[in-house]
Amino acid sequence: MSRRAILLFSTVCSVAQQSVRGLQGSAAGHDSTVVVLLGTGNPRPEPDASGPATAIVVGSRVFLVDAGPGVERRLAAAHLPTDGVTALFITHLHSDHTLGYPDLIFTSWVMGRKQPLAAYGPHGLRSMTDQLVAAWAEDIDVRTNGLEHRAPGGYRVDVHEIRPGVVYDSGGVRVTAFQVEHGTWREAYGYRFDAPGRSVVISGDTKPSENLVRAAAGVDVLVHEVYPADRTAPNPTESPTWPQYVHELHTSDVELGQLAARIQPKLLVLTHIIRRGATDDELLANVRQSFAGHAVVGHDLDRY
Repeated sequence: MSRRAILLFSTVCSVAQQSVRGLQGSAAGHDSTVVVLLGTGNPRPEPDASGPATAIVVGSRVFLVDAGPGVERRLAAAHLPTDGVTALFITHLHSDHTLGYPDLIFTSWVMGRKQPLAAYGPHGLRSMTDQLVAAWAEDIDVRTNGLEHRAPGGYRVDVHEIRPGVVYDSGGVRVTAFQVEHGTWREAYGYRFDAPGRSVVISGDTKPSENLVRAAAGVDVLVHEVYPADRTAPNPTESPTWPQYVHELHTSDVELGQLAARIQPKLLVLTHIIRRGATDDELLANVRQSFAGHAVVGHDLDRY
């Protein structure tokens, strides 16, 4: 076999492997509604796990939950429109969930967005948006009035500061926000999407939450954050209160298995993973102590 043929074969195998992983789960390849993991990482920079972001693709519409670092490039890598996100839903205003927000605003504009971006999220999102637009005022002026002649409204954002309940209902897609428990954050939300053919719940950042259990009743796909229960000891660079921090703000793999056993989703997807060295198998083993259903560890660009 020639060197060129070997390289071609290796590339095909690599693509096939990614496709198989992305198509695992009963929801894979669904005609109407697909979940795409754009970023499954945490605040620590990792080469293979971008900042938190999940796309719910309904036909030609793209609904985005959170905008972690690198979100526009992950949209491009997933072959989703970089200028055409239908609506953005922010779970809370932690930096790792919003550092990609200006990227989404301005890169989508540069790529051709002509209409304002619809953004939903907690109180404070409007102030954040106004300050971002002010920070890029010179860029906006040059791109609008210079030789580029960008659409003057394409960088604007239609901000909706939300409360629990239905926050979006259009074209067969209903989005319901529910409050979750994330330490001292006054407003932190999860979202339930009821779309053609399937329902999806995105947990946001939360410790085990009864609100989430209620909101996720009967859901097809539960996308939930996680950390390994047996790897919480602080390392030398961390505060001795680290174990208390993760316990108060996040959900362990053992706890997630217990939640999933109550909710019984058709598919459980682990994301926003604080790995601390834990393997996929270790995370799933702890989940399966209580949950016998279908569970997978999410990776960037997986599709379900």
